[in-house]
Amino acid sequence: MIDFEGDLFSPTRRRVLRAAGAAATTALFPTGPTRAAADEKGKRPLRPSVVAFDVIETLFDLRPLRDRLKEAGLPAEALGVWFALMLRDAMALTITGVYKPFADVAKGTLEVMLTEAKVAAKPDRLEAVLAGFAELPAHPDVAPAFERLRDAKVRIVTLTNGSAENTGKLLVRSKLKELVEQTITVDVVKKWKPAKDVYLRAADAAKVEPVRMALVAAHDWDCHGAKRAGLVAGFVARKGKGFHPAMDPPDVQGPTLKEVIDGLLALPAS
Repeated sequence: MIDFEGDLFSPTRRRVLRAAGAAATTALFPTGPTRAAADEKGKRPLRPSVVAFDVIETLFDLRPLRDRLKEAGLPAEALGVWFALMLRDAMALTITGVYKPFADVAKGTLEVMLTEAKVAAKPDRLEAVLAGFAELPAHPDVAPAFERLRDAKVRIVTLTNGSAENTGKLLVRSKLKELVEQTITVDVVKKWKPAKDVYLRAADAAKVEPVRMALVAAHDWDCHGAKRAGLVAGFVARKGKGFHPAMDPPDVQGPTLKEVIDGLLALPAS
């Protein structure tokens, strides 16, 4: 029997996991002036010519995975804990020079959680949960944001810790594929975001200087990593999420992608 109110899925543990993630991000990127700030010598960030969007939670809603977790033997409330633990584990691997792809880390973290909950980790249930990452729905503000950028002649790419295959399926299912120039993954640099090399690789793949690329994400650690690499950062505060004060603040932020994109487009061109 799983204790739905126990320590494993408690709000306190979620806060601890968030703090651990912040600590890991700070370990990857020491505090101090950002590269963008140093290069621009205090000037305002520039209007991007390319916007790189994080994928999971930023563009696509994770909540449908709750039902799959329940079928695997965990409570629906385990979703947030699982995702936070997975990111913690991936960051720990990155900090120590080890790379494992998204599916491996997600599956391993889920197996650990099932063990702690004294639930058998059945292979078919595990695969069913992971398969759900390719079937997530887009948030309703995504298509209008993409169209706004297209009309403004700003290029769109996605930048994800996940796989190119899953991301492609998500974009096709949501009829967004034609608006996205390319999908950039961490598989090339063999490091998870928020490692600096990931963002620099994205700028290189898009053939733009880092200061001309914006990263838009629903995760403060992702925006922080982008800032440390010299990119512009836009934070979308999904579900009223706050931005960790220890991290470099985003250049623009808002409750939906509309406000974030409007803010980025309002930045000076030079």
